[in-house]
Amino acid sequence: MGEKKLPIALSNRHLHLSQEHIEILFGEGYELNKFKDLSQPGQFAAQEKVDLVGPKGTLKGVRVLGPARPNTQIEISLTDGFVLGVTPPVRDSGDVAGSPAVKIVGPKGEVQLKEGVLAASRHIHMHTDDAEKFGVEDKQRVKVRTTGERAVVFENVLVRVHPTFALEMHVDIDEGNAAGIKNGELVELITE
Repeated sequence: MGEKKLPIALSNRHLHLSQEHIEILFGEGYELNKFKDLSQPGQFAAQEKVDLVGPKGTLKGVRVLGPARPNTQIEISLTDGFVLGVTPPVRDSGDVAGSPAVKIVGPKGEVQLKEGVLAASRHIHMHTDDAEKFGVEDKQRVKVRTTGERAVVFENVLVRVHPTFALEMHVDIDEGNAAGIKNGELVELITE
């Protein structure tokens, strides 16, 4: 069996907003404006940025990703958590129950979250065809080996399979920098 290679990307701090929160932060009836497309089809980095205010400090100019989601979710690194004064749990996207709260400040208003801040678990987006090729299933946990001077093996990597996904692994900025990873680098999926 040959090597199973896929691209990896570093995910910097960002947030997904509900339409309700978009309108509070940017104005009634507001729609996000595309800055650039992301690797996942239909997803984009918006032109809009907000400030996140925690009990200890503020992160200014945090990028909003679109389109609007059913629920607001903020994804930061553990290092960002130190700046804000919160401890984000490492969790799969969407699992925000009991996570820390911060205030989101936009040009037209503010939203005080009750929960919603996390450090996203490392994960792989896979199209259904890729999952078949790699011999993995949705929600399976795998290992991924990097190369280079600071090579590591990432364990407990969540595989997310969907017919609209494009093949790419995501790690947060702390993990990526620690392993000396560059966006688009190829890494090896390991199944045991």
